Amino acid sequence: MCRIPQSDLKQVMEAHAGRLMAIPGVVGVALGELDDGTPCIQILVARLTAALRRKLPTRLEGHPVALVESGPIRPL
Repeated sequence: MCRIPQSDLKQVMEAHAGRLMAIPGVVGVALGELDDGTPCIQILVARLTAALRRKLPTRLEGHPVALVESGPIRPL
């Protein structure tokens, strides 16, 4: 399995975070892993709908993206 350096992944996530967060329904972005352990960028959404799925990328600059339905995120 190819391991992607976390620093590269973090830079890509930070470069796209503003654009992703501007999409209605997106509540966060984070670093994570796919089920097989591959590092990925997670896009957290309040509710994952078919329309939202069509708007969001499956890869960013060659890195895999995972869509995660987290529900609304509120500050404590």
